Amino acid sequence: MNTRPDQPLRLGTRRSKLAMSQSGHVADAVRAITGRPVELVEITTYGDVSREHLAQIGGTGVFVTALRDALLRGEVDFAVHSLKDLPTTQPDDLVIAAMPRREDARDALVARDGLTFEQLPDGARIGTGSPRRTAQLNHLALSLGKRIETVPIRGNVDTRIGFVRDGELDAVVLAAAGLNRIGRGDEATDLLSVDNVLPAPGQGAQAVECLASDTDLIAELRELDDPFTRAAVTAERSLLAALEAGCSAPVGAFADLLADGQVVNEMRLRGVVGTLDGSTLVQLSTTGPVPQSYDEAMALGRELADEMLAKGAAGLMGERSL
Repeated sequence: MNTRPDQPLRLGTRRSKLAMSQSGHVADAVRAITGRPVELVEITTYGDVSREHLAQIGGTGVFVTALRDALLRGEVDFAVHSLKDLPTTQPDDLVIAAMPRREDARDALVARDGLTFEQLPDGARIGTGSPRRTAQLNHLALSLGKRIETVPIRGNVDTRIGFVRDGELDAVVLAAAGLNRIGRGDEATDLLSVDNVLPAPGQGAQAVECLASDTDLIAELRELDDPFTRAAVTAERSLLAALEAGCSAPVGAFADLLADGQVVNEMRLRGVVGTLDGSTLVQLSTTGPVPQSYDEAMALGRELADEMLAKGAAGLMGERSL
């Protein structure tokens, strides 16, 4: 445990440009709060080096394990994860000390010729490595009276957008938050409304994790925590866990806060499960008071999951191949 105030705090991060950017923002905030220097420690994860598709290498967790191992070995003091990469079960010896305010949770389309999704031609080829996006994009296309071809892709932002620039694909779909964090949000040609495409549970949010035993650091990092973000993503991840799904399953979820004037008084949680061809979706929502505790947020997610399972969601969960 790194307790000397003059010693740099070591922040574990993946090596990708996006991960380094979002970790850099957290490092700046931690420096401001603690007055201590923060150094980034780059760690390569299995998800970074494998060229297989996420559904084949285990989905959730492949970007996380190496960072958590470094924490447990004492090589870093805390780590920053994209929340959508975290498994829904939390290890007892680690704690998510902070969930900073969420970025834009939507999916972004980057298409040739500045096209929006509605303007894409029939049969357009769209790149995505996500079964969740595949299911909902196909469903959205069908609702517009056209068909698309989804093409599984991997790689960093440059690689993915390069498929469009090179003419291999008509469009790719990426997280808007990721584009914004590396200063490339203006390259999105369309932001997909959550009314049409629900994001991954926790998309756009970050988790700042450290040892559960490091109470001093937990107290300092807690100042970065945004309670509304924590309530929303906890409900979304509870839904995901109750459906017993990882990020390789076609599940979307989004919790937003409903305000009466300036007073936020309710939270709406929406969830979707679909077949990859988009022909069948189970999409439901529930609204209740803003959760005031972890248990209340978890209950909101479980409640909606139960309703979705009763509507046949379980039968759609088995479709995990790309």
